[in-house]
Amino acid sequence: MPRAKPTPSKPTPKAKPPLALHLRRAWAVARLLIIGAIWGGLALFLADLWFTWDMPNPATAVTTPRRPAILLLDPAGQLAARFGDASGRVVLPSTLPPYVPAAFIAIEDRRFYQHGPFDLEGIARALASDLMHRRVVQGGSTLTQQVAKTLFLTNQRTLRRKVQEAVLSLWLARHYSRDEILGIYLNRVYLGEGAYGVDAAARLYFGVPARQLSLAQAAILAGLPKAPSSLNPLTNAQAAAARATEVLDAMVATGAISPEQENAAAAQLADAAQPVSRTSWFALWVMQQESAQIPEGEDITFATTLNPALQATAQAALDGAIATQGPALRVSQGAVVVVDAHSGAVRALIGGVGNREGYNRATLARRQTGSAIKPIVWLAGLRAGMSPSDTVLDAPLYLHGYHPHDYEAGYHGEVSMTEALADSMNTAAIRILLRAGGPRRVIAVARLLGLNDNFPDDATMALGTGAVGVLQMAAAYATFFNGGERVTPYGVTAINGAPAPHAPSVPVVDPAQAQAVAGMMRAVVTGGTGKAAFIPSLYTAGKTGTTQDYRDAWFIGYTGGDIIAVWLGNDDNSPTNKMLGGTLPAQIFKQVALALGG
Repeated sequence: MPRAKPTPSKPTPKAKPPLALHLRRAWAVARLLIIGAIWGGLALFLADLWFTWDMPNPATAVTTPRRPAILLLDPAGQLAARFGDASGRVVLPSTLPPYVPAAFIAIEDRRFYQHGPFDLEGIARALASDLMHRRVVQGGSTLTQQVAKTLFLTNQRTLRRKVQEAVLSLWLARHYSRDEILGIYLNRVYLGEGAYGVDAAARLYFGVPARQLSLAQAAILAGLPKAPSSLNPLTNAQAAAARATEVLDAMVATGAISPEQENAAAAQLADAAQPVSRTSWFALWVMQQESAQIPEGEDITFATTLNPALQATAQAALDGAIATQGPALRVSQGAVVVVDAHSGAVRALIGGVGNREGYNRATLARRQTGSAIKPIVWLAGLRAGMSPSDTVLDAPLYLHGYHPHDYEAGYHGEVSMTEALADSMNTAAIRILLRAGGPRRVIAVARLLGLNDNFPDDATMALGTGAVGVLQMAAAYATFFNGGERVTPYGVTAINGAPAPHAPSVPVVDPAQAQAVAGMMRAVVTGGTGKAAFIPSLYTAGKTGTTQDYRDAWFIGYTGGDIIAVWLGNDDNSPTNKMLGGTLPAQIFKQVALALGG
């Protein structure tokens, strides 16, 4: 009999978790979420604090004032130099020629009106270019980001700065329209030489307000934000013009101008960017002299005595002489000053070759004068009763073991004072010093002429072993050519339109004696050691100076109402290759004198 199939038993249903278990699980999840939210919020807070704790308040930074401007004008009222930020007016894009804002947009952010504060397409394009070149070659910043950086941040390339830039860009986009952001950019973008904004730059580089900019000039300015120093049209006109060409190409690509307009503007670039440097040794000297007169936080204008053309000529003469003859003569530095003999007004001042902000050898250096001191010795002799025609012995001299001699071999015997100065005879100079009453009498005469440095209290005083400054020597020589008056060099005539005081000329020498020394110095250039300074069409007079081992070479002379003083040597006081004051220094004097005569 078949077995009966067992009846399958029903599975026992699982017991449902109690409600308390559900609640515990829910609470655990909720607690994790709460803890995560707390820690996440804290992390975001700390991250935000780290990125933005020193971020400026954008509402106040938009109105950050510029640095005060210090302007130096030449006697004609033209700008000779400027320090601080260039002064310009606030301009609206709508008041400018359309190609001015278009130039900046074309080269800096051609999709400015198509995107928000960030240009994702531009960022992707820049990233691809950077990856291709394996270095940063292209940026993706928009004008809005550049405004954020310009107004609020530094040029540091860090993650923190980029985050701050993004936050501030969002703030700008929220508070300003596209046109307003463009206006802020055009008024605050740095364009080199202390010029912030297109109007300041237009006035600085081209002498016109921004509304009068030509297309070529606008292209030059638009090219500056990339590298304001190296593309500066005042110092590197060729680079500025090349960059402006890129701007014009970009404007054609965006449809801002036509190819015909580009060609016309490109033809004007050479004339639009003239390489004229406004920085000079003279300007730095004036700033040092007048530092106490500069009010904190206020603009100031100094009217000066500078002759810009003469300054450029003197600088070129010194630079050219050192570049062409310096290596052979083993001389690397020099100084040139031009001083009005009657007033003391400094018309040109060159403190050295090279860096214009370096050590000013015209005002700070103290170098031995060599025979350039002899006119003062001769003046002391005249004051003691001698005359230019009186004779003095040029012969071997032994003085307490000291045996001076001339650069040229041999002696001349009895010669007149005029002949002795013309040929710079050393033994005659010591004999005149002794007849004048000794070194202290000569030092007293030097003090009368404004030379207050230390001089040796012995016979070597007559040969120029004392050290003085170039500007001081020029002022001392002025006494011989202005009727016997001591002058004090000055460079400023007015401050903010009000006359600036300066020391007046003071009579210190008998006019006849001053004229007699000047006449003897005329013989130096007509037939003596300074023949290289003779100019047939101009009256010149002066004196050469060469120190021991040829370490210093001088020529100080007069022409057309001005004293021109030239010193050449080396900063380390090393000897030159037998350079005499009547050679290269006299040649530089002649170049500057010809510029004065012209």
